Amino acid sequence: MGEVILEMRGITKEFPGVKALNQVHFAVRRGEVHALIGENGAGKSTLMKILTGIYKPTAGELIYKGKPFFPNDPKHAQTEGISIIHQELNLLNDLDVAENIYISREPRKYKNVLIDDKRMHESAGKLLKRLGLDIDPYEKVRNLSVAQKQMIEIAKALSVDSEVLILDEPTSALSEKEVQVLFGIIRKLREENVAIVYISHRLEEFDQIVDWVTVLRDGSYVDSCSWKEQTIDNLVKQMVGREITEQFPKRHAKIGEVVFEAKDITQKRLLKKVSIQVRAGEVVGLAGLVGAGRTELARAIFGADHIESGEFLLGEKSVKIRCPDDAIRSGIVYLPEDRKKDGVFLDQSVAMNITIANLRAYAKNGVIREGAYQEAIQEKIQDLRIKTPSVSQLAQFLSGGNQQKVLIARWLCRNANVIIFDEPTRGIDVGAKYEVYSLINRVAENGAAVIMISSDMAEILGMSDRIVVMCEGKVTGELNGAEATQEAVLHMASDTNKDMRKVV
Repeated sequence: MGEVILEMRGITKEFPGVKALNQVHFAVRRGEVHALIGENGAGKSTLMKILTGIYKPTAGELIYKGKPFFPNDPKHAQTEGISIIHQELNLLNDLDVAENIYISREPRKYKNVLIDDKRMHESAGKLLKRLGLDIDPYEKVRNLSVAQKQMIEIAKALSVDSEVLILDEPTSALSEKEVQVLFGIIRKLREENVAIVYISHRLEEFDQIVDWVTVLRDGSYVDSCSWKEQTIDNLVKQMVGREITEQFPKRHAKIGEVVFEAKDITQKRLLKKVSIQVRAGEVVGLAGLVGAGRTELARAIFGADHIESGEFLLGEKSVKIRCPDDAIRSGIVYLPEDRKKDGVFLDQSVAMNITIANLRAYAKNGVIREGAYQEAIQEKIQDLRIKTPSVSQLAQFLSGGNQQKVLIARWLCRNANVIIFDEPTRGIDVGAKYEVYSLINRVAENGAAVIMISSDMAEILGMSDRIVVMCEGKVTGELNGAEATQEAVLHMASDTNKDMRKVV
């Protein structure tokens, strides 16, 4: 590793009612992958937003290449060689892939008057090929999956010759294959002497790429050390301020009769006669590689997407689900994969986001009963340890993980019979994950039927009573959760040519 290229000294940042950062120190060297870790709300993203000019520090200084650095905005930081890939996707859905990659930097022709569309799309195609991505540069971004959008964000950052590259939760929506492609790119950039700041809750990934680690807790600096000299258990303790003795809580749910069944669900675009059952008190893990159709099935069950054929049953009764309102009235709720696009109301308060799906429960004769309303909000904030200065705080000012917790709280208020969790711990820190798992277990123990979609294999194996595996729009296998292995799940997730397997 080379010399220190960037140093942040005594950084403090205050927002109305909260001190997000307090005297934080951080430094990264050329050719180093430096992990920045901490719980949601610890200040990681805020620190990086100061580095890239999105926020101005209340106190402290930045030293870049040996000189004081005062970034005016992200474009200024990028011009100076500092690029960031945010945890929340910031692509423009109505533009195509190439336009998103080169926005505000489009190649020009005719004396710099017109955009050279052909050259821009050719350059984007070469960059996507370098990343190992089979994505058409002319494809509209709105048609891409969350994982594909994440890879486009990465391509966008790599299209600039960056000396410091910040990756904020870059693998949260990627398949294992895509993660390995990304890690290969990171290693190449490290060899090219690029300094990489890597923010992630997936500590198990660090063995493959990380050189150095800095820990933040509650907006303050805790420690900085070589990754090889630390253990995951010790880092988790530093992050959360306590020991976590087990990854997945024990559940004591009594599994009952079938509560919900989807039969032969077919969509023209992907799903092909997909069937799934879930019982009262049961957590069914829905596994598969990116593009397998898991989210499409969830959206179909919730009425968010139209189906060509098939049937939904609650108990033995057939129900028509044409829209989300039909699903909610039937006791079926859905926690979406993309919280920013499909879940949280960013311009509304924490209180409104938590209660909006269940306002009738807190009203009498059309008037909100303030006591019951506030009690429900405070209960969920405490249960999920949502970090917010007040219930009136706008959701857009919460960290990504706390936005996810608010969304979970919304549906827990609903007391539904069938709950679909699509990537429930995406972007959530290791300490909060345990709390979310405990809440999922509590929902099941109270008799609800749970479908949990996750790209985290350990999560699928650790939380599921039964695992249903999908590949290319079909169910390719089913496993008993207690006997399932990673190898068995991956085999089913990648092979649709064999006969159906069932081990229950």
